Amino acid sequence: MTEAQVRTAVTIPLRFSDGYTAPARVLTFTGLVDGAEHLLLAFGDAVSENGAVAPGADVLIRMHSECLTGDVFGSERCDCGPQLREAAERLNDAGGLLLYLRQEGRGIGLYAKLDAYALQDAGLDTYDANTALGHGEDERDYTAAAQMLRAVGVDGIRLLTNNPDKAAQLSALGIDVVDVVRTGVHVTASNARYLQAKRDRTGHLLELPAA
Repeated sequence: MTEAQVRTAVTIPLRFSDGYTAPARVLTFTGLVDGAEHLLLAFGDAVSENGAVAPGADVLIRMHSECLTGDVFGSERCDCGPQLREAAERLNDAGGLLLYLRQEGRGIGLYAKLDAYALQDAGLDTYDANTALGHGEDERDYTAAAQMLRAVGVDGIRLLTNNPDKAAQLSALGIDVVDVVRTGVHVTASNARYLQAKRDRTGHLLELPAA
């Protein structure tokens, strides 16, 4: 795996729609394997001004895949927006890193995701809709995430996720995942079927209310 380097580090004061505020140190990178403009947001005292993490620290990490509809427009078809908001507060309280990965629609892109939504409205679940469009169920690759973590000196991590594939991929890439910390479960009438598919099809660690 090639090495990446921190390109820019700048502080941005974040304010969420419910009024919650948190300053984040936002890092950009050169040398990422996929050439995408991924971001690392450092909360609390997790990193120094130049982006370095204290040696030996098992840092709380959240890898969040970009979701324009959920993160920006507040769509309730998924749980992405609430997970992003939850992660910001938990990372700010504990001191941790948010990797904001440009992997819209589990890696298939925004337009394809919206095409998949149309197929879901016709009865397919979130995974079968992707494959019906000729895509994989989940096309995300976390090699760039591992590069970002190494670039800021991360040794071991506590991973904030309900998705076992994220921990498995990072471990295979040589990142020491010392613990998996579950996120909350953000159920709405519009995303319950989507969350059930994630639990039943890909083993997400979700405790859902009975139908």
